[in-house]
Amino acid sequence: MNNQNLAIKIKDLRNRKGFSQEQLAEESKISLRTVQRIEKGESIPRGDTLIKLTQALGVTPDDLLEWTDIEDKGYLTLLNLSALTGLLFNPLLGIIIPLVMWILKKDKIKFVDNYGKKIISFQITWTLLVYSVFMIATKGSYIKFDFNLFDLVLSLINFRMNKEIIFVVLIGILYLYNLILIFKNYIRIKKGKQSWFSPAIPFLK
Repeated sequence: MNNQNLAIKIKDLRNRKGFSQEQLAEESKISLRTVQRIEKGESIPRGDTLIKLTQALGVTPDDLLEWTDIEDKGYLTLLNLSALTGLLFNPLLGIIIPLVMWILKKDKIKFVDNYGKKIISFQITWTLLVYSVFMIATKGSYIKFDFNLFDLVLSLINFRMNKEIIFVVLIGILYLYNLILIFKNYIRIKKGKQSWFSPAIPFLK
């Protein structure tokens, strides 16, 4: 890792902890001047200084030194497509799998942190909408958490038949919208454009 990348990472970690440079210096028992030089890329922390700094930031020396600001469109694509598990198997998987992928690489691959927050927030919002519609349709008398699109449609049709067909259509629209958004963002990633997920409650900031 070059000095500038290391400086960016340390500053980013400090901001995430909510520390000022003075607070980081105090927490790590390192002089303020040293912290300033490290964040400017003028100095690389080594030995005891590195250990004290990483302890104050809540990371290991390996986490800090192995971090690189790389761009990996392949990983972003997989992160995006992982939301399909929520459509094909279980809505909750559409949250869990992107969440795990985000946690693993949010500090190691460029754009994963921002992209992951967007897709996870959208999938949580979407899942809440799906469950809400389903519970309204069944008046809260029937709900399970291991369904997919086909289970939903069959359950609603069997439960209310034609009287609640509007809910079947509404859930179908929600699933179709999610699918369209996944493939739209797939194309945007390939073109190097920013992802777009809306509406989404910002659960992760």
